[in-house]
Amino acid sequence: MGVTVRQKEGYQAYILKSLPPDPPVIFDNELHHLLSEADRALARLDGMTIFLPNADLFVAMYVKKEALLSAQIEGTQASLQGVLEFEADMVPGDDINEIKEVINYIQAMDYGLGRTSKELFSIDIMQEVHRILIEGTRGSKKKPGKIRAVQNWIGPAGSTIYSATFVPPPPEKVQELLSGLEQFVLADDRLPPLIKIALVHAQFETIHPFIDGNGRMGRLLITFYLCFAGILARPLLYLSIYLKQHRSEYFQLLQEIRFEGDWESWIKFFLKGIIEVSNGAMMAAREIITLKGKLIEDLVQNNVGGLNSVRLLDLLFSRPVITVTDISKTLKISHQPAYDLVDQFLKLGILREITGKKRYKRYLFIDYVGIIEKGTAV
Repeated sequence: MGVTVRQKEGYQAYILKSLPPDPPVIFDNELHHLLSEADRALARLDGMTIFLPNADLFVAMYVKKEALLSAQIEGTQASLQGVLEFEADMVPGDDINEIKEVINYIQAMDYGLGRTSKELFSIDIMQEVHRILIEGTRGSKKKPGKIRAVQNWIGPAGSTIYSATFVPPPPEKVQELLSGLEQFVLADDRLPPLIKIALVHAQFETIHPFIDGNGRMGRLLITFYLCFAGILARPLLYLSIYLKQHRSEYFQLLQEIRFEGDWESWIKFFLKGIIEVSNGAMMAAREIITLKGKLIEDLVQNNVGGLNSVRLLDLLFSRPVITVTDISKTLKISHQPAYDLVDQFLKLGILREITGKKRYKRYLFIDYVGIIEKGTAV
């Protein structure tokens, strides 16, 4: 638990202690049980991917979902279909600036995973991830990639630094606090990894080291650490959907760490999120496996397209928004057979036309996108 210190300007800023917590976290029976359940849920999720049609494509779609949900927590109204339309070079129905925030998150995730899988966790990596996350978006004037040199604060719209819900540490303390966090992440302290990242996430959000984008950065850190620590072989665990659904409780628990020293309640909440989200991702994976089996059966029963129909189905799992030209080029078939395949997929309800145009039509793989986008409605 830290303390609030009056600054010369008259506001109170919070000065936090370094990790690990002192006094130490109390491992009661409930916490031990949740930790065991969370470890098992993650192991099941990691193993589940070997049964997927294409695990890397599933991961790529899940990254899009996480990017969308993380942006939505910050007020973005973009949809998964809008993101897919943008990636398919369509003019999306959503605000292009909000879609840019989602795309940046995907790029920041990819970059961060690439760096943290090969190098030790560092402040420098986090600054570069932040630059990619913020640049070219509505926060682009708020020093992308730069540790803040000004005071920030957290509160409802219209609040001032004097009426804020929380005022993070003053800027002259931030670099020192981040260095301490970096040392804690890399320390060989034998803390269970899920406990450690729960502590790291809360500490990062309390330091609030950037002018903008701290929430998204803190959520990215969870995935980076789980992969860095070897807990997940693929980046499949994303807590944004859980934090979105329990937003008020999340913010309240962070405040209780800061002002009451209650780390245990936060860690239990965090572990419950790991279990819930892992089980949700496994359910989505099972639905995808079931969906592919059902659709192949439908194609066979309706005598649709032979081998090319199965090849198109495989293609749709990687490109759920597609054109006849895409199909023709990728499957190396002429336009007419490609048109015929699309027509048959439309009749079976596998595809839906989403442009409303007579020419340059694009089609959506409805059921697959429906599985992935659960929980993303704004």
